[in-house]
Amino acid sequence: MPLRRAGRPPGEVLALLPRGDRALDAVVLADGRWAVVARTVLLVAGADGAGGVARPWTDVDRGSLDPEAGGLTVHWVDGTRTALPLVDSGAAARWARSFRERVQQSVVRSLPVTGLPGRPATPPRVALRRAADGTLFTQLLGDARVDLADPATLAAVVAVEDELRSSAGLPR
Repeated sequence: MPLRRAGRPPGEVLALLPRGDRALDAVVLADGRWAVVARTVLLVAGADGAGGVARPWTDVDRGSLDPEAGGLTVHWVDGTRTALPLVDSGAAARWARSFRERVQQSVVRSLPVTGLPGRPATPPRVALRRAADGTLFTQLLGDARVDLADPATLAAVVAVEDELRSSAGLPR
């Protein structure tokens, strides 16, 4: 999917992409920064490249649109969040779809961890993810309330991880 000319970020922004990567879609945010969906990373940077941060898609847990605030919140696997103030436009809608496609491309399969002590409202998940180089790995997605020091919690997480790894032919 070639980058459309109207959404082409400045060269200073594109220079922040990893070597060999390419922008698939880009949009100017309401605060003047650029958000770039690239093949291997999500890049957010000022128009002059300042403050640029490029993170691999496997660092993204999910995104959530907030129509009232007019933006997309990126939920990272480390529990942090980044607000991207999208401008209400066709370009922003297209960019959000590209964002979603890249996140989904990195998730091969995901299963909830059930049977946890305390029955959390939002159970953690174990995801089988695909890195940019094609490598498969598992990743625990949840919040800080997942207590892996608890033997029952750890056993439940390991059981789901084993199931996913086995289904992909990966060693346990």
